[in-house]
Amino acid sequence: MDDAVPETPAVAEDDPAPEPGYDPASPAPLNVPRTPTGDADVDAALDRLGDADHLATDGHVEVYEDVHRGLRDALTALDARPGPPAPPSTHGQGS
Repeated sequence: MDDAVPETPAVAEDDPAPEPGYDPASPAPLNVPRTPTGDADVDAALDRLGDADHLATDGHVEVYEDVHRGLRDALTALDARPGPPAPPSTHGQGS
């Protein structure tokens, strides 16, 4: 059995030092632009995506499911709204 400790690789002098306080595993904003749609419910759901920017990856699922639910509800509401009135029927009228 070999009890030798592996050497740590030498850092080249021209390698930049890591930024102080930088943690590659910490949450970082994606800064994806979100263009308003004009529909308040859809815009609110899309704005909720920004909450994922401050969460660790395992917290994204909850945000994405919430956004999906909000968008699905907005689409369902479109089906529930009354449409324009139907044109008057001309069937059965004599000429």
